[in-house]
Amino acid sequence: MPQLVDLLIATHNAGKLRELVSLLKDSPVRLRTLAEFSRVGSVEETGQTFAENASLKARFYATATQCWTLADDSGLMVDALGGAPGVFSARYAGVAATDGQRIARLLSELERVSATTRSARFFCCVAISDPATSETWMFDGCCEGQISDAPRGTNGFGYDAVFVPDGYEQTFGELPEAIKQQISHRARAFNAAYQFIRTRLPQMP
Repeated sequence: MPQLVDLLIATHNAGKLRELVSLLKDSPVRLRTLAEFSRVGSVEETGQTFAENASLKARFYATATQCWTLADDSGLMVDALGGAPGVFSARYAGVAATDGQRIARLLSELERVSATTRSARFFCCVAISDPATSETWMFDGCCEGQISDAPRGTNGFGYDAVFVPDGYEQTFGELPEAIKQQISHRARAFNAAYQFIRTRLPQMP
């Protein structure tokens, strides 16, 4: 019987890891996490785009672990801030900042921006890298919405509590996880990646 291919989920973010494992739970691979590779270092995200950062991470960890590796880079882009925080979403209030501190900075910068001009979008880019060749496949997804005037809800992580997706009145922090997994930027990117995983990842003899 063929052995399932190992697929490493390359993230240290606990909230993101839970979400990704849930999205990929039915995929025909054996999911691995970075906790299983404690001696592997980390890679600096020096890319100027989500795609560059996702690719950097996927290739680095694929080479270091010799596992097929899935990495993503995602973030929030607010039109009134010229697309910020963008690729700096996770470090917007400093490297060691909490989600609450990042949200606080975002809302302070939008304090004088009216509710009708708070358009924003979450964007996610997923990279899957082959350890044998370093060939990398890219997938992306986007979710349009608005920034609320205050945090609402305790579900999710990151900026979820202040992002209201188009077509809804609740923030991602208020919406049930089942709905978020249908409409979020990450879900859309991973739906495309899932088709690749299901049909293209080789099975080891």
